Amino acid sequence: MSIKEDRWIEKMAKEHGMIEPFEPCQVKQVGERKVVSYGLSSYGYDLRVSNRFKVFTNVYNSLVDPKNFHEDAFVDIEGDSCIIPPNSFALAVSLEYFRIPRNVLTMCIGKSTYARCGLIVNVTPFEPEWEGYVTLEISNTTPLPAKIYANEGIAQVLFFEGSNEPKVSYKDRKGKYMNQEGITVPML
Repeated sequence: MSIKEDRWIEKMAKEHGMIEPFEPCQVKQVGERKVVSYGLSSYGYDLRVSNRFKVFTNVYNSLVDPKNFHEDAFVDIEGDSCIIPPNSFALAVSLEYFRIPRNVLTMCIGKSTYARCGLIVNVTPFEPEWEGYVTLEISNTTPLPAKIYANEGIAQVLFFEGSNEPKVSYKDRKGKYMNQEGITVPML
């Protein structure tokens, strides 16, 4: 298995639609405004968070149960930013749509700018032949409210190419999170 570099990522994005929309270089500023960087990096791609969020709330005294999940545990927020309460959690969705090749597995890890503020981004691997918008899990581990900026970088995707294709891909087994369009909550 080998990690893929910027030339390979750019070629796959442009020729095969692996990442759409695709930013071919690191964007650190938009006009006069500095942003949390996004776009192609040396060995990965920094994806952006969209302007749609689901923030956990305890208004209805809900229980978080992955086998019996109720969406009343969330408050939907749409805007240029999102405030995650102390010691709380939010779901969000990427601005980019991904199409992962059959012989590739990705790992997605949070950007250091947010990690240094106590915000942890957790994303499970994008399996071979998975495609969709990425549901992002964002934890605020601090005792203070934390702000996330929409349409800016939040996590980096690393691409690992296998020496052989898997016998069964995510698409082959009809994975339940295939072709995600928005923020996707737990499903069984």
